[in-house]
Amino acid sequence: MTKPPKSNPSDAQPSFEEALAELEKIVASMESGKLTLEQSLEAHRRGVELAQLCQSVLARAQQQVKVLEENSLKNFASDDEPARS
Repeated sequence: MTKPPKSNPSDAQPSFEEALAELEKIVASMESGKLTLEQSLEAHRRGVELAQLCQSVLARAQQQVKVLEENSLKNFASDDEPARS
């Protein structure tokens, strides 16, 4: 019976901060003009991947903030209503 492949720690998705830092390094290396064509293509591929990851994380965070704000506004509005007898 074959064992399923173990997940490689290097395959783990980086945090937003790690992805952004790596993306900044990629941009700097590409702007230096010292990469070969193959290195530039690989850097571009990785950069797009990281940019999409960052965008996805930001979109989820924005959605969470929106939900939290809506809940806060609902609670605030109900606190302002006069008590009825």
